Amino acid sequence: MILSLAAAAAMSSGSSSSLNSSSPLDPFDSSTSWSLGEDPSNSSSEPVVRTLTPELQPGTTAVAVQEVSPWDIALCVTGTLISCENALVIAVLFYTPTLRAPMFILIGSLAVADLLAGLGLILNFVFTYLVDSSVEFVTLLSVGLLISAFSASVLNILAITVDRYLSLYNALTYHTERTVTFTYVMVIFIWVSCLTLGLLPALGWNCLKDDSTCSICRPVTKNNAVALAVTFLLVFALMMQLYLQICKIAFRHAQQIAVQHQFVAISTTKGVSTLSAILCAFGACWLPFAMYSIVADSTYPVIYTYATVLPATCCSVINPIIYAFRNPDIQKSLWMACCGCVPSNLSLRPRTSSDV
Repeated sequence: MILSLAAAAAMSSGSSSSLNSSSPLDPFDSSTSWSLGEDPSNSSSEPVVRTLTPELQPGTTAVAVQEVSPWDIALCVTGTLISCENALVIAVLFYTPTLRAPMFILIGSLAVADLLAGLGLILNFVFTYLVDSSVEFVTLLSVGLLISAFSASVLNILAITVDRYLSLYNALTYHTERTVTFTYVMVIFIWVSCLTLGLLPALGWNCLKDDSTCSICRPVTKNNAVALAVTFLLVFALMMQLYLQICKIAFRHAQQIAVQHQFVAISTTKGVSTLSAILCAFGACWLPFAMYSIVADSTYPVIYTYATVLPATCCSVINPIIYAFRNPDIQKSLWMACCGCVPSNLSLRPRTSSDV
């Protein structure tokens, strides 16, 4: 700016009368408009002096650059993987007309829930770093979507467990229209309940105006977080009870078959091992977060929250592997879609809900 003023003084040295009659040039006058230009008095071959004028100077308000957390990157990557896996499951179920049994309805509902959970993790990253997260609507939308999606995921896993139990307990009457109706009622109840839970923060059950009542997941209140965690523990206990009953029924059937055919049903032991692995994986993913939500609040270090949230989200990564990709009918559809053939070693026996 000093160079510009010197150039202006040099240009006006030949016309002192004009200079005396005009008002002094105030570089701090807000009415003065400057532009990026060359010094007109410099007619030699020397390098042209360019000046950055006030017109193009950056604003006086400094914009803080938020540092990206590696934990948020990990959650975003996990959400992307979840979305891709479950979108594939939904596409297979949608474009395969033969996959319309109650078991596949529940698998599809679980895939939709996990897909929304993955998209919620991605949107949470976008809202945190690319959108003004101070806007209440953005925060409530992100949290509401995550609560609804993950709640639906857990309840759909419970519904699949109930379906497996009923397929063994009522084996003779399972394949009826009443079972299909009951399955649709379960799915509708799950989604209505979970959407209601997701709307609670937007309806006023939040801690945006009182940070002292916040849980480890703002803006969910501490009381609501404890209620959700206790509900999950009850769901987990019910799943354990149902899987225990499934194992008892499976062993009883295996003993009856062994007496009739004089052999031990090895597949039953394998099925029980699979059920145990499924239950242990589910508990390992969600129990740390549920227990931490009960004992902790917003004053605890955020790294502990990330360390418990990340395993919980990984449950939605393994759900398609456990409940969809292990199914021979879905495997057949995938092979047909990818290469137009079915491997000879792929079992084409009709899959039932009691299979694990």
